[in-house]
This record gives sequence, structure tokens and C-alpha cells, in this order.
Amino acid sequence: MPIFVELSLIFMYFYYMLGQIERHSGSLSRAEQRVARWVLSHPRQAASGTLAELAMACGTSQPTVIRFCRRIGVTGFREFTRRLTEALSQPVSNIHRDVNANDTASDATSKVLDASIRTLIDIRAQLSSMPFDAAVEAMRDARQIAFVGLGASGHVASDACQKFFRLGLPCTALVDTPTILQYAAITTARSVLIIASQTGGAVELSRAAGVARNNGAVVIALTDPDSTLAAAVDILFACRAQPDANVYTPMSSRLAHLALLDALQVSLAIRLGDKAVDNLRRCKDALAV
Repeated sequence: MPIFVELSLIFMYFYYMLGQIERHSGSLSRAEQRVARWVLSHPRQAASGTLAELAMACGTSQPTVIRFCRRIGVTGFREFTRRLTEALSQPVSNIHRDVNANDTASDATSKVLDASIRTLIDIRAQLSSMPFDAAVEAMRDARQIAFVGLGASGHVASDACQKFFRLGLPCTALVDTPTILQYAAITTARSVLIIASQTGGAVELSRAAGVARNNGAVVIALTDPDSTLAAAVDILFACRAQPDANVYTPMSSRLAHLALLDALQVSLAIRLGDKAVDNLRRCKDALAV
């Protein structure tokens, strides 16, 4: 199993079991806390091992392991291993620890970073089905690449433009509706539009995508696969929008889009070869003191 997948499973289990242990931490003895620490560090072994093996690994007795299982809300060792196995098989996005007004700064920071890690793990699990090769091929021969986004996605578009132009390709960022619609109206073949949108529900974006395609441009979108925008583009990077009612949590789609565009920029640089590498080096040298 690739190391990143293994880490994904460990993260996934950690968040599930952490909540269980936190809720019952006050009732755990020192020996039971040893069991908790061991299973958090070795989730897969704990899920597949026997009661005797787990007790030996924790340096405690079998009755202590059983008591630990009951303290965290399960009937015994068998149910503990069953729930643990189920937790290891669930998507990371199902495990969620909301920020709330009573959190300390340290707890809130940890939860925000945990949410970011979860988002990137979710995206990593979907990479094999994403059309990087098709997108790179379209961008390799492009006369111009336009990065499109509204609101928070406009910042994603601007960030991508700043990175891609260093490859020596003509790039622009379109971050307001009138400019997006006008650009789509005059775009031509061998132009590429890359649209970032969390929900893909903005009618103007779908309209611009359709107009640009009719003019011969290739339109790529990073958006929810069930959206109207997804149905209007040539190449789709499916990033399903996750509903989040927590007012404290930053939009996870922004992190997913930034990471995917970074990966796309690196993939395109590799495809362009020495010329792109030379341009990147010259840009770096231009900022050297």
C-alpha cells in the first residue's frame, strides 16, 4: 500500500477514535490510557490483532483492554475491532470536528489544520480519475490561458496566473463577471479557460463556458461534478462541494483548487521540458538579491 494511502487511513482512524477517547478520557485509568495511546499509534494492528496480542503490545492485561473498550462506549473487544475496521474504511470527509466559540486558540488552530489535511487527503484519493493528461495537452499548445474565478475563487485564479506565467506562457486572470463574459465572447481556438468554482452554480460562468467553447476554446473546470458548470466544459476536475454550516471554517474547496492547480502547473512544466525549466530558473534568478 502506498505510504500516502496508509497515512490517510491513520488520519481517518485518528479523528474517529480521538473523539471517542476524548469523551471518556476522565474515566480512563493509567493502564487504559496506555491502551489508548497504543491503538492511536497502531490503528491497523489494533483492528486486525487478537485480544491477547493487543494486551501484550500495550504491556497490560486482557481485562484492562476489555475495560478500555467499555470505557469508550463499546460492549467489548469484538465490537471495538469491528467499529475500528469500519472507521478505517470510511471516507475521510465523514470525520469532522467543528470549531466552536468555546475553543482555545490552540484547539481552533488544530481543527482548522485538521480540516485542511482532510481536504487534501480526499483530493489525493481521487487523483487517478482526474484528467491531468488531457488538460496538460490542451495547455501545452495554448496561445493564451485564462484563469477564471469569482469571489474567493477569484483569488485562486489570480494565484494560478501568477504561477503559470513563469513557464513562459501568456496568462491572464479574470475575476469579475463583465470581464469573464467579454473575454469568452472574443476568445478563439487554441485558447484555454480554466474555471475554478466551488459550487459551479453561477449562471454567468456556465454561459461564459458555452460561448468560449463555441468559439473553439478549450474550457477546463475545477468544480462540483453535479453542477451546471460541469456540464458545460470540455475537461472536468471533479471537486464535490461539501456543505459546511460552520461559520469559523475556511472554504475547503479553495485548498483543493490551489493544490490541483499547483499539480497541474508542475505537470505542464514537465511536459514543456527544458524551455519551461529555463523560464522558471530565470524568474527565480530575477528575484535573487
